[in-house]
Amino acid sequence: MTRSARVRAPELQGRAWLNTGGAAPALADLRGRIVLLDFWTFCCVNCLHVLDELRELEARHRDTLVVVGVHSPKFAHEAEPRAVADAVERYQVEHPVLDDPELATWRQYAVRAWPTLVVVDPEGYVVAQHAGEGHAHAVEALVSQLEREHEAKGTLRRGDAPYVPPEPEPTTLRFPGKVLRLPGGATPREAGEDGGGFLVSDTTRHQLVELDADGETVLRRIGTGERGMRDGGPDSARFSEPQGLALMPDGRTVVVADTVNHALRACDLATGSVSTLAGTGEQWWKGAETSGSAREVSLSSPWDLAWFDGRLWIAMAGVHQLWTYVPPADGDGQGTVRMEAGTAGEGLADGPAAEAWFAQPSGLSASADGERLWIADSETSALRVLEKADGAEGAYTVRTAVGTGLFDFGHRDGPAEEALLQHPLGVTALPGGSVVISDTYNNALRRYDPRSGEVSTLATDLREPSDAVAAGGGDIVVVESARHRLTRLRLPEEAVRVEPVAHRTQRSATEVAPGEVLLDVVFEAPRGQKLDDRYGPSTRLVVSSTPEELLAEGAGTGTDLGRVLRLSEHVREGVLHVSAAAASCDDPDASDGEPEEYPACHMHQQDWGVPVRVTGAGTARLPLVLAGLDDQGLDG
Repeated sequence: MTRSARVRAPELQGRAWLNTGGAAPALADLRGRIVLLDFWTFCCVNCLHVLDELRELEARHRDTLVVVGVHSPKFAHEAEPRAVADAVERYQVEHPVLDDPELATWRQYAVRAWPTLVVVDPEGYVVAQHAGEGHAHAVEALVSQLEREHEAKGTLRRGDAPYVPPEPEPTTLRFPGKVLRLPGGATPREAGEDGGGFLVSDTTRHQLVELDADGETVLRRIGTGERGMRDGGPDSARFSEPQGLALMPDGRTVVVADTVNHALRACDLATGSVSTLAGTGEQWWKGAETSGSAREVSLSSPWDLAWFDGRLWIAMAGVHQLWTYVPPADGDGQGTVRMEAGTAGEGLADGPAAEAWFAQPSGLSASADGERLWIADSETSALRVLEKADGAEGAYTVRTAVGTGLFDFGHRDGPAEEALLQHPLGVTALPGGSVVISDTYNNALRRYDPRSGEVSTLATDLREPSDAVAAGGGDIVVVESARHRLTRLRLPEEAVRVEPVAHRTQRSATEVAPGEVLLDVVFEAPRGQKLDDRYGPSTRLVVSSTPEELLAEGAGTGTDLGRVLRLSEHVREGVLHVSAAAASCDDPDASDGEPEEYPACHMHQQDWGVPVRVTGAGTARLPLVLAGLDDQGLDG
């Protein structure tokens, strides 16, 4: 990568450090090491993708590279110290993490998006910045280059990272994700009087756990408990952070959303054996196939599953879409997968399924009458619904029942158009037609009644409820993910009264000048690569705004990463939605040896939501770093 700037890295400031054994390392303490700052927040699925991308990089460069997570919250719940500590354990983050609830370090490094990676060289200078995911290969090349350069200069210091793992806690479950009520007699044991027991995705321990009807007694564990992707019996199979569970119509097969493996796995309830139904094990990227044989098409962070309208629906959180899986008609073969709803843009927009926008759909539940599919759309803090369209077989429409967009959230009951949720991960359709929402970041269970159009609170003082299932007799069983257990509740006759609270994402708005503003997406191809224009333009830029009236000119799709925007004279603030992509491939002219017959190619992509405020003192240039370094973008 070309590097011309010499910008001293600002000091790391925040509330507290995690994974350091109580120490508070400064950048000076890390001098001589390559430092990779990972700006993340635990609600963000793209941030979780980057955490997974970094695992191999950390292992390969363990004695020269120090990864430091900088946790910069979007939601109010993510600023709570206990919630941050839970997230660090939940996602098995094995490097120091700075808790930065006031976004002090975020602002010092001029970060504008989750996730963002910043590379600091052994002498303490910022040398590169990458927004979004898919940059592991570029960071790998840069780290290797810095190792060689600073080894030769004598400025590289090898040693262990300042990482101190937390003490493990002995609990039956550890950050469980989703729950499925099993039918009586589905497993080799006898069912209890009130039906079958429960199957739980024990996410952090990479297992499925079958519990008896009491929701506590462990009957068996499926999976070794080690992260991986391996088919086989219950004692040899491996998962990676499994989430959603769905019982297939045959009554004996459970499909598992194996989230970090980007796959669907099948579990035979009678034997506990696990096989792979769909996915390649690799993450789907824009431009890849969106339909085909199930094990030949890549998926992206499937989070929940539901059987609806003759197919298995997949909440594809990683690409903000809904997909479906159709089993093979004769029981042999692979079956097929297909994208059904969502543009892959992140946001909230209703309409025909193919034109709708979602934001990390994370919970699914089909209504009892089979007419609609309820969706917990977590990043927009919304309850959405997909319904069969009139007059067209296999056509669907999407509408919003509760929620307004990416930046508004809170805990407010009342008419649905005024109600607020905070990052819900689960939804449960009840037989009477109402819907229970696992309102995760409000630590509450909520209910939406479609007949009255009202939202109410059923229970509070839960800890990150992520799913729920009706248990008969007026009871509901809730996954209290951060309490590591299932909790049985009696659905109350009356709602719980809650003082209303409304929030907006706390990122300060960027002040921009009235009139024309240059949107400048900075992209430098990684070292040894060049833009790939073999099949047409190698870059793409999509711009829109909320409200739409904010942009008088400049909205739409183009191939230039720079664009002049003209702001409306009548709208003083809003959000610019920017989506950028660039394709790069190995440059044969930069090869030290014989050029590869099949050059390695990579897609770099990121979506930004940039709050802006129009003021006379605002900037006339808005830089967004996709990859590289903006010389004007850092303080100091």
